[in-house]
Amino acid sequence: MEALTKVLISYLISIGWAIVAAISMSLSMGILLKVYDMMTPIDEWEEIRKGNIACGIIMAAVVLAFGIVVALAIASPDIPTSLDLTIKSAMPTP
Repeated sequence: MEALTKVLISYLISIGWAIVAAISMSLSMGILLKVYDMMTPIDEWEEIRKGNIACGIIMAAVVLAFGIVVALAIASPDIPTSLDLTIKSAMPTP
């Protein structure tokens, strides 16, 4: 019974950290979009509301780039990324 309790506590701790990660990711995404909006001379959200597809594509690219950076930051060093594979394939073999 004690082993089951340890497993359940471990699951609860993992769920807690997942909630913390989701909240911090949401906050950092909001900060990123706000800073990006302040850096550009136009109001992106107003342009998107007007139907400017190009502005929507740029905002989507910013979100995707943020996701790629976060994914590479938390990836295990044992798992090769596509960048690692590209660099290794470009290197000459002896």
